[in-house]
Amino acid sequence: MVCAFQGWNDAGDAASSAVSFLASALNARRFARIDSEEFYDFQANRPCIRFDANERREISWPTVEIFEASAPRAPRDLVLVQGTEPSMRWRAFGAHIVDLAEALGVQVVVSLGALLGDVPHTRPVAMSGHASDAAMLERLGLTPSAYEGPTGIVGVLHTACADAGLPAASLWAAVPHYVAAATNPKAALALLRKVEGLIGVSVDLSELEAATTDYERQVGMAVQSDPDIQAFVERLELATDSEGEASTDDVPSGEALAREFQRFLRQRGHEGK
Repeated sequence: MVCAFQGWNDAGDAASSAVSFLASALNARRFARIDSEEFYDFQANRPCIRFDANERREISWPTVEIFEASAPRAPRDLVLVQGTEPSMRWRAFGAHIVDLAEALGVQVVVSLGALLGDVPHTRPVAMSGHASDAAMLERLGLTPSAYEGPTGIVGVLHTACADAGLPAASLWAAVPHYVAAATNPKAALALLRKVEGLIGVSVDLSELEAATTDYERQVGMAVQSDPDIQAFVERLELATDSEGEASTDDVPSGEALAREFQRFLRQRGHEGK
């Protein structure tokens, strides 16, 4: 079972994009959705009005959908869980997912997340994670996360699975904070490569690789358009290469970085996704 949720756990839409790509690549079929009435504050996650194929208005409610998929040469089928992070009753929500996993005979639950970090877009994606046993974490080749603080549904679900005796792993990708508003295919690609190695699934990632190349080119153009941001990114690169910490002296503020990228994206318009 591979899970991702839009919202707090999903910087740059990286985790949700990874599961969506996996579902599309494997022609996944939805077989269930969780009743949104129990778990969402509709003032925080509002439903949307849309028109169906017959031009009739319908309401699309925030929810979590569950898919099944078969991957070529994979040892087992996949269950994919994706949707909006619930607003409330997280323990009950986690219990629903655990019950479903146990009923379907799931052997491992993999939850994906993405966080904002002081990382440059020009370097390999920094990954972290944790697992219910040390052997699984060693197989992933990741340093265990030492994070303490507020968590999201990904952290709650991982703990619920581990407490229920389900083998579980949680994978996290770091997304450059200075380009947080843009979808990050590079981080999504890094997450999927870890998923492939963990559960023995092989997926054609060439489309995501091409999107990553375009992302790096677009962000590189934006960085080069402002000397302050370019200098800041160079300091991040130096800190990353030396495994040190970037100096915050003379660093543009978060607001300035956001304004610059918003201006750049408006200028680019619809030249490319």
